[in-house]
Order: sequence, then structure tokens, then C-alpha cells
Amino acid sequence: MTLLNDTTLTVTHLHAEHHNRLGLGVHTPRLSWQTETPTPNWQQDAYQIEVVFAEGERHTTDKIPSGESVLINWPFRPLKSREQAQVRVQVWGNDHSTAWSEVLTLEAGLLETEDWTAQMVGPLREEDPQVPGPSPLLRKSFQVKASVKHARLYVTSLGLHDTRINGQRISDQLFSPGWTSYTTRLRYHSFDVTPLLKEGENAIGTMLGNGWYRGRLGFGGGRRNLYGNTLGLLAQLEVTYQDGTVQTVHTDDSWTWSEGPILFDDIYDGERYDARKEQPGWDTPGFNDLDWKTVQAVPFDFTTLVAPEGPPVRRIETLPVRDVLTTPSGKTVLDFGQNLVGWLHIKVRGERGHTVTFRHAEVLENGELGIRPLRYAANTDTYTLRGEGIEVFEPHFTFHGFRYAEVENWPAPLDPSDIEAVVVHSDLQRTGWFECSDELINQFHQNVVWGMRGNFLDVPTDCPQRDERLGWTGDIQAFAPTAAFLYDVSGFLKSWLRDLAADQLPDGAVPAVIPQVLAATLPAAAWGDASTIVPWTLYQRFGDSGILKQQFESMKRWVEYQHSRTGERLVWDMDMQFGDWLDPDAPPTSPGKAKTLPGVVATAYFARSADIVAQAARVLGFVEEADHYGELASRVRRAFQREYVTGSGRVLSDSVTAYSLALQFALLPGEEQRHTAAKRLRELVRENGYLISTGFVGTPLVCDALSSVGEVEAAYLLLTQTECPSWLYPVTMGATTVWERWDSMLPDGTINPGEMTSFNHYALGAVADFLHRCVAGLAPAAPGYRQILVKPQVGGPLTFARAVHLTPYGRAEVAWFREGNQLRLEVTVPANTRARVELPDGQGFEVGSGDHRFSCILPAGAVKPLSMDSTFDDLVQQPEAYRAILKLVGEHSVDHVDVFKGMLRSNQRGMCLRNAVWGVPHREALLEKLQAFVGSR
Repeated sequence: MTLLNDTTLTVTHLHAEHHNRLGLGVHTPRLSWQTETPTPNWQQDAYQIEVVFAEGERHTTDKIPSGESVLINWPFRPLKSREQAQVRVQVWGNDHSTAWSEVLTLEAGLLETEDWTAQMVGPLREEDPQVPGPSPLLRKSFQVKASVKHARLYVTSLGLHDTRINGQRISDQLFSPGWTSYTTRLRYHSFDVTPLLKEGENAIGTMLGNGWYRGRLGFGGGRRNLYGNTLGLLAQLEVTYQDGTVQTVHTDDSWTWSEGPILFDDIYDGERYDARKEQPGWDTPGFNDLDWKTVQAVPFDFTTLVAPEGPPVRRIETLPVRDVLTTPSGKTVLDFGQNLVGWLHIKVRGERGHTVTFRHAEVLENGELGIRPLRYAANTDTYTLRGEGIEVFEPHFTFHGFRYAEVENWPAPLDPSDIEAVVVHSDLQRTGWFECSDELINQFHQNVVWGMRGNFLDVPTDCPQRDERLGWTGDIQAFAPTAAFLYDVSGFLKSWLRDLAADQLPDGAVPAVIPQVLAATLPAAAWGDASTIVPWTLYQRFGDSGILKQQFESMKRWVEYQHSRTGERLVWDMDMQFGDWLDPDAPPTSPGKAKTLPGVVATAYFARSADIVAQAARVLGFVEEADHYGELASRVRRAFQREYVTGSGRVLSDSVTAYSLALQFALLPGEEQRHTAAKRLRELVRENGYLISTGFVGTPLVCDALSSVGEVEAAYLLLTQTECPSWLYPVTMGATTVWERWDSMLPDGTINPGEMTSFNHYALGAVADFLHRCVAGLAPAAPGYRQILVKPQVGGPLTFARAVHLTPYGRAEVAWFREGNQLRLEVTVPANTRARVELPDGQGFEVGSGDHRFSCILPAGAVKPLSMDSTFDDLVQQPEAYRAILKLVGEHSVDHVDVFKGMLRSNQRGMCLRNAVWGVPHREALLEKLQAFVGSR
């Protein structure tokens, strides 16, 4: 039978590895593509790949029978350094074939150490290593002949570099080469600079900054020069002419250097820029550099050079000033309306030598800039004017976490249009969206997104504002599933995991921060388990078994470290542990004092990681190791049960986190134990008034744990609370990102008295993954979403929810609409995948690609009509009414709101709305107001 070419069937999004094209760091890049078609139930049956190498060498595979289209192994000879290849794909399916796809052009970087002829060079100067001197400028002039075919610049630095050719920046990348475990891995980038060159004299110039390489890192004052105390540049420009000859211009002792206008730069403290010290034309040909000094060679290990695997940091957007405030002390503060990460872009006119100062903070306290949470971070930029017309300034080598900026010494009446906020972060592709009928939940989800944006700046950091900004493993362990839905983090986290393996100790211990820069390594459960959980999450979400292969030895070593700490007891109840960090009951000064015993947390995670390693071994075909670690996981579960679980299923600590761990990590063997644990979990959640009682460990698990045992309504009640502690409390306080603590800001508007608090931490936003998978009902049922599970858990006050995700195969979407007891479900399944649809009434369907519609009758709702006899359980199922009632009580007697809430939550029989006003002054007047409100509903 002859297969017909279908013009509506097209191959799209052909890419290599994780979207890299120029400067590939591998000889055999894997290929992925998607297929778009209006044909329902479409499945790929076969594919064919063609490559044309730069010299005209052409190869075409046979028609390969396969449905695979994600991360297909390179089927041709390996690429050589600098080699270019043009690739295209054709696929077959449902008795039709596509035309050839558009051509994808790939180009390898410098794949061998021997490819480098450049030297690492830097300024030769005496300076106090604890007080870095001015940022140096480096330059080199060179001649270029006519008939340039193409030019490539391969460049990296010790510190950060801002490189230009003939006065133009070589790219829009920021903070290059980024932050890695520099002693083992230093990224270089490849740039096509052909358009920047001209015949005749040319010039290349670089400005160097301290960055993470030798800037201050860590809390309590931190430390400088952790990787080295000398800045350096490694640059290799290769100009290829039409006749095939190649001219190389590289860093060596012919380069010169001078001090520039940046007097000081530090990631925590900011930048001091003196425009009077600018040297116009320093990065252009013809500049007189006779008084510049000669650079020196800097010792460097070329084997550490690696190509990037994820996207660079870029300017993403700008935000205007929303409001200009005058503080009680008379200071001028700009409000940008959004807690963000970046800096200010200013346009200013004034006298020569006039200095303007900008201080940044996330919140106001008592009307003034709230700088106490910054600890030792100055978060301050200064700009000294050169006095020549309108001057434009942005910092180069620092970033700030802020919503508010205090402006001091502005030289004229301030025009808000002269200042805007620049948002910067790693330029990840957005892949996930969520919305529902509750605007507070929508704002919370938006806060999660902004929190991720601010903290995914080259590495996944804990916070972006204070003297920390470190790659805490516990935070990303909790947040990885949410991150993988919202953005394509596959390359970003793959690179970070390489640093984790590089910084892992010889005994397998995983430092608490990666890259490791702390004086102590602090290996601990739930934090070190990022070594297993993050790669497993990436495999589940992106279908990349290569990440498991890359990290498998690291994963095993962490589990063996756990085993070495427990011995044959297999109970990890010793060593320093963070435990259920930031349990809301922990004192402000002791965030680790949680309700849940550290041993319960640590042993549970030991079982979880051993099980993940066993599953990863099965994926990779390592049968013996799969059996070994599977048996180890079973033994640890039995040890957990022996040590921490009663025969009936009560778990030691008797906390929400303990039961969530036991249920979600399959630590309870029998149905009776699971039933007891489920019942007790529900009781604990209810006894706490459906307010949060978990920290970093329990928070990502509790809603899943409740829904897994049929307590969907309890999960919704947790989600929809607005009192502190809850996910929505910060939203009611005006938060635009997720906070570190449940009460980072107290209800009276003051900042939590603890020494450690920030207003931009993503860890507690990990519940967004529950919103995507369970509330909306869009989840992977096979690695990479090759199979999709559509299972919305309809409940609470929501009448609508939608999730959209750009899977490796294409766009998937789930949306449901509830009217009374009628549910309407709309599902979009991408080509070459299938979905299992499970409706709340028990119906199930297997569907292929395309758009699908379903409906069903929901079980009778349990929400009772509002009355004066409504109990707390009745009221929390109607959150809008409950919020309005609390507002009424507050207006009547602000000092008795907590008394009223406490009475409602009481377990006493008959405690209802009518009785809860007992003890409130002028009780009869309040009863009348409540009765009128209830009647109006």
C-alpha cells in the first residue's frame, strides 16, 4: 500500500538535546520533534532522519519503525569540534506521511581540550582580596581581511564577563558564564559574531566582575574568594574566510587592561558606578590604550570546560513604577507592585560628580523600607554622574530581590517614567498554566510563578534578596515537580545535578547547598534526597532516561551514605537534621523545632530514595542493582514500621507530616494501618482548623496524602483557608511571591521577629503541583507524558479549573466546569500520546490524541445551607461566607476575632455560629449582624 502525504500533518519543534543549537557540548546530540495534525487518535508508526554535514556529506537513515519522538539517539557519525550539520525529519502514522520538516542547523562547540589555543589571562595588580578593587577592562585590537564566511567566539571567565566587539555586546546574555562548581566545571559559551566584524581594524573588549567566583557568599557575613582571588578571561575568536583559511584571535599576553567605572561590584551588596571614570571607545578600534597595562597568565585547568546545557540569564521584561511613596521619615520610595528580581534602569540628568543611591527591599514596615530581613546584604547601587546630558544606567554584575526601591539624592524632581524595574532570570521556556474560579488561588499560583522566576537565576536558589541566595537542595527537592510543569527546566536542572554530583563528598554525603560554598556541608534527609528525587522527577516529566544514567552513581552513593549512617538498624535517628523545617509551630528563632521527630523524616526519606534508585536501575536495565535497592527499600520500610508505627497504624509524632510521609511513601503495609493513618490525618487537619501545620517536608505531601485516602474535601479546605498559617494568608496580605515562613509578615503588618525570613521562597509553593495534577487533573501517566492521566478531583467551592501544559509531545489541556451537580470536562491530548480519563462518578475512558468532551453527574454535595446553627466544618466549606463573617466580627470587636475563631473550632458538642459569639462584648448586637448576614445568603 502506498502511504499518502498529508499536508495537514507536519513535524514541528525539531530540536537537539534541550534546545541547544550553537556550541553543542556533545558529539552525538539526541533529537526530538512533535507532530501536529487535526487527525484524531494519531500515532507515529515510523520516522526517517536526514543529515547534511558542512562539507556536503549526506546521510539518510532507513525508515525506522518506531513511535518514539523524544530524545532519539543520534543515528549518524559523531560530530567533530566546530562541525555544522543540517538535520530534518519525516514521520509516518495513520496511513499517511509528513513532508520533510524544516531544517535544524546544529553546530558543535570545542569538544576537546586540545581545541583551545587561548590562555586564561587577567589583570596584574595588588589588591586587598577582602575588598575587591574596581572592575577591570580588557581589550585587544586585531585586523580582519575581506570575504569573511563566519566567525565564532568561544569565551568564559573566572568571575563574570560582559564582552563586546567593536562596541557592541556579543549577546543579550547576563551573568556569563554563570555559577557552577568552578573547580570541576566551568561553562564556556559559543557565539556567532560574524555580523559584528568588519574589514580592517577591529577590537574586542571585556569588562570583568566578581560574581559568584570571588564575591561574598554565605550568611553571617559570608566569605569571599571561595573559588579564587584573581579574575580571568578566556576568549578564542575564530574567523573563517571564504577560501577556508582560519584566523584565530585569542587571549594571551598581548592583551591589555585598565580599571573601569565600576568601583565595586558584589551580588549581595550591589554596585558602585562612577560614570566619570568611563573610557569612551575602550571596546572599539582606534582607541589609544598606550597607558593600559599588560595582562598576566592565570593558572587554569582546561579539563574543567563544559558547554552549557540550559538557557542563559537574560532581561525578560520591564515594569513601570506603580506608585511613588513618601515614607514617615521623608524618604522617597518607588513601588513596582510586584516582588521581582533584577535591578533599576534609570535615565537621569545632573551635575558632574553628583551621586544617586538606590536601596532595594521586598516590603515596607511602618511605612519605611523593610531592610532587616536582608541581614548583611546591602542591596544598594550608586551612580555618580558624568554631567553630560541624559545619562542611562543599569547595574552589570549584581541583582536584587525587591518590590520597593528607595531613591536618595535624585538631582531633580523625580519623574517616575525615568525609572523602571528590569526583571532578570534564566530564560526558561514557559510550559505550564493554571486557573480556577477562586481569584485568591489564582493569585497564589501567580505568586508561585513569580517566586520561581526570581529564584531560577542560573541555579535554583532559596531566596534572591538577602545574604544567602544559595542552591539549597531541600527547596528544589520539594519544588521540582511544580517547576517541571511551569517551565522547561530539563537542561537547567540537568546542569545543576552535575554540580551536585561534583560536590558530593567521597562518602556519598550531599551538601545542603549546591554549588557547595558553606563552611559545613550539612548533609541531611530531604535535603540530600534531592540527589535522587530531582533526577527521578525530571525523568517522569521529560522522559529523559539520560538524566538517570548521568546521575545514577550519585544517586546510589547518597543511599549508601544513608545506609552507612543507620547501620543495620536502618533507622536514621542521629546526626544533624533539618526535619520538617519551618513547621508553623516552631519558634521564630528555632525553625527546625518541628512537631515531627527528625528520625521519622530521615528514615522515611531513606526508604523513598532507596526505592527511587531501584526504579531507576530498572529503567536503565541494571537488574542486580534494581533487586538490591528494592530489597533495601523494603527493609527500611520494615524498620520504619518497627520503630515508629503501632500495630493499628498510629505513627510516632502523631503529626500531619508524619502521616503524610507514611501514606505518600508507602510506609504502611496493611489496609488497617492505612485506614487508621488516614483517619488520624483527617482528625489532625480538622483539629487544627484546616490551617497549615506542616513545614518544608510535609507541605508538598499533605494534600496528596488526604486525597489519596478519599479526603478530597479536607484537601480543599486546607487550600482555601485565608487565616495564618495558610497558603492564601500571604495573598490576603498583598504578597506577590511565596514567603519563606507562613507568617513572614504578621497580621499587623510587621515583619516576623525571627532572624531568618524572606518574602520570596518557592518551597512552600510546591502545592501548586497538586493544583495541576489533582485539582485540574492533568498528570503524567508515563514518563514524558507519553501517556496522560486526566483525573480531576472536583471539590470545595470551585466551579471551574483549567491546566495547560506543553508536554514533550505537544499541548495538553484539561478544563472542567461545574454547574450544580453537573460536571463538564474538556480534554486536549497531543498527537502521538494517549490519555486515561477518570471521571468523579467512576467512569473511565481510554482516548487518543485530539479534543474530547465528557460529562457526568457529581455525587450529592455535602455543603449545608448557611444558618446560625452552622458549625466550623460547615463554614469552612463556604470560604467566601466564612471570610465575610470574620470581617463582620472584626468590625464589631477587632480584639475578639481570635476568641470567636477559637470557639468555632472547639470540639464541644453544639458549638456553632450562634454559640461562638459567647464572650464577645455587646453579644446581642453582633448576633443581629450575623443573623442579617445569614439571612441575606
